[in-house]
Amino acid sequence: MKIAYKTEKGIFYNGTIEKALDSKKFDKYKGKVNLIFTSPPFPLNRKKKYGNLQGEEYIKWLSELAPLFGDCLAEDGSIVMEVGNSWEPGVPVMSTLALKSLLEFLEKGGLHLCQQFVWNNPAKLPSPAQWVNVKRNRVKDSFTYFWWMSKTPYPKADNRKVLVEYSKSMKNLLKNKKYNSGNRPSEHNIGEKSFLKNNKGAIPSNVITAANTQSNTMYQKYCKKNNLQPHPARMPASLPEFFIKFLTDENDLILDPFGGSNTTGMVAEELNRNWISVEPNEDYILGSKGRFKS
Repeated sequence: MKIAYKTEKGIFYNGTIEKALDSKKFDKYKGKVNLIFTSPPFPLNRKKKYGNLQGEEYIKWLSELAPLFGDCLAEDGSIVMEVGNSWEPGVPVMSTLALKSLLEFLEKGGLHLCQQFVWNNPAKLPSPAQWVNVKRNRVKDSFTYFWWMSKTPYPKADNRKVLVEYSKSMKNLLKNKKYNSGNRPSEHNIGEKSFLKNNKGAIPSNVITAANTQSNTMYQKYCKKNNLQPHPARMPASLPEFFIKFLTDENDLILDPFGGSNTTGMVAEELNRNWISVEPNEDYILGSKGRFKS
């Protein structure tokens, strides 16, 4: 493991996360990471350039990282990990690998599942192509899960940091100070003042819609200028931004064990957090430098 580059707030290591966590260089981070935010390789049927395991081998590999991640976490820290859907080879049947991986990861790490989030990507290409485009017997698979986990049932979290703009109807309600209170068919009793307090925004749901359609970012321009292949599985910056704001404070420490093109590090730096990323692919690391102003 070696240092690829540093910025004002972070450091990018070139190597595998297994070697990084086994290195004495990482001892200083043990128990100090406030958020591990990452997207490991998915258990896909087709091999990708960034590497991906399959079947029981995938479950074993991912679950064995859980206690190592737990050692890095602060007591009130969180792990947020994206795991996508996978399908059984040759048939239009979804694999349960993602669910099995989650259960094994939680058990091996002694972790709590705080909440599941869904990332809905409306711009995602139709897949699996064989069943969606050719046979036409399935619909487009356009979402992935984000699992929020922690060592304690009460990790650091504050949804007031991620409030969203009120709807037009809510703005009118607050303006007119009138609400149809009383009993509902659901047997809930809504008080007259329950919805008349202005909290400066609405609490977001655990479904996040974000399209990954940007084609002219600073990162992509840098890759093109330097003849570098962009990472094939980049996520929108709005995803790490949401969780970093929600689960950390300024100057906290963020770790991305599968750094890729380092979207996590870039967003952490913009939000005045410290960050560490780890990535074995040197080409991805070279391209990631384009996310930071020189």
